[in-house]
Amino acid sequence: MEKLREQYQKEVIPALMKKFNYKSVMEVPKLEKIVINIGLGDVKDNPKSLENAMNDLSIITGQRPVITKAKKSIAAFKLREGVNVGCKVTLRSENMYEFAYKFFNLALPRVRDFRGVSANSFDGRGNFSMGIKEQLIFPEIEYDKVDKLRGMDIIFVTTAKTDEEAKELLTLLGMPFKN
Repeated sequence: MEKLREQYQKEVIPALMKKFNYKSVMEVPKLEKIVINIGLGDVKDNPKSLENAMNDLSIITGQRPVITKAKKSIAAFKLREGVNVGCKVTLRSENMYEFAYKFFNLALPRVRDFRGVSANSFDGRGNFSMGIKEQLIFPEIEYDKVDKLRGMDIIFVTTAKTDEEAKELLTLLGMPFKN
């Protein structure tokens, strides 16, 4: 899975330096981290769902997830401060590139009616976030062992200063954006 890191160094850096007229290699934006988050609304009713979600996330990423807790109490959602509401994983360095390669080349093509990723989800500072409706698109997840379909948020954090730079970086790494 070294392919993406090698591709970044051999192809992406020179292409970005040429397109944006960077004077130094250190100016070239790079992928800093990938955060994968699963929010669970049914933890109160089904405590086992958190365990299952954590298991799925650890199988997908190869890293142990961290439990996220509610920051505030919200009466309308019957939510108390400090209650478990989901889990997340932050991937960096090798694990990040390995996941990105697997996500772009194996998981996204398995999405039903896939026409490309929308390019409207940049935050203005060069970070890109997207949602996935089900965990079944990842090849490691066995269909028979899934108790419930769970969506997840995937955030690509880059060192790019603008959305245009970040989009170009992700495109060169293999993100299939819609035209």
